[in-house]
Amino acid sequence: MVDQSARNIIVTLAKIGLAVAAFAWLLTQIDVGEAVALLGRLNATVLAAVLAVSVLGLLGRFYTWQATAAPIERVSLRGAGSVALVVNFINQLLPSRLTGRVAAPFVLRSRLGLSYPDATAVSGVHTALYSVYYGLAASVGLALAFDRLSPGLILVLALSTALYIAAGVFLLAAGTNLSRLDPLLDWFARLANRLPRIGASVAEQIRGLSAFAETSTDAFRKIALSPGVWLRYAAGWSLTLLVAAGVRVWLLLGSFGAELEPAVFIPLYLVAAYSVTLLPLTPGGIGVTEATATAVFVALGVPGEVIVPIVLIDRAMGIYLPALAGWYPSLHLDLSTLSTE
Repeated sequence: MVDQSARNIIVTLAKIGLAVAAFAWLLTQIDVGEAVALLGRLNATVLAAVLAVSVLGLLGRFYTWQATAAPIERVSLRGAGSVALVVNFINQLLPSRLTGRVAAPFVLRSRLGLSYPDATAVSGVHTALYSVYYGLAASVGLALAFDRLSPGLILVLALSTALYIAAGVFLLAAGTNLSRLDPLLDWFARLANRLPRIGASVAEQIRGLSAFAETSTDAFRKIALSPGVWLRYAAGWSLTLLVAAGVRVWLLLGSFGAELEPAVFIPLYLVAAYSVTLLPLTPGGIGVTEATATAVFVALGVPGEVIVPIVLIDRAMGIYLPALAGWYPSLHLDLSTLSTE
């Protein structure tokens, strides 16, 4: 039998292989020379505009963390930006956006000094709101493109979109009701207390989880039940994933002599096409996301040699470069915060 460590290595290699295969497939869909020629025709004005909207989108991402933490503690945009960059960096190392958020409480504690219960609440609400808004926007995008997509694409996008909504609803329900675990934790504590020698210590640790759950639930409710948080988060989220991404792709389409009408739908198509990042197929969805987005936009009538470089630029400006920027602040995480004391 294959032991667990070997199995993990095999799975990781398989996911990396899938990412490489997806990129290889992309190259078969285009005339590489034509794509390079298109990139060479980008003028300085378009490049400057793409950079400007990308910076604006990054600020929107920062603002979502600032808005979520506000009911607990006032956070500067710079501090929120540090958290956003590090979490994004970690997300690209792990197979799904939601799994990457597991590290967010440690990042919040290290970068902003929040307690673990508060950091867990801020991270949980941020992830829940991201999931809900993403799922709703992707649903609209999928509905708008439905009659032009293949059954296979529809199935994949519908699955990932439904998972986003389900994850958001589950996190909101669980986060506001963690205190309901108290009877179960109390039962485990009484059971542990019967253990010889270590029973009292183990029981104390379990009862500590109950106090943690109560504090975290209070903080979660304070954030999640605030209409202002939902509105401010929606503003930052929309700026990042709708306005900045949509304008960026629209500018590049125009520069490459292509169009997709009505242009106002482009952001919703993008959100739907990128929704596969939630599926744990490759680290950070790399490769598979670009391939899926290419398939979606080709189905919508954009030539492959045009949309492939656009998708790569969009992903680089919106995800990969910010993730790379998060590498440096990640080096300065205070590892002593891994202690829960």
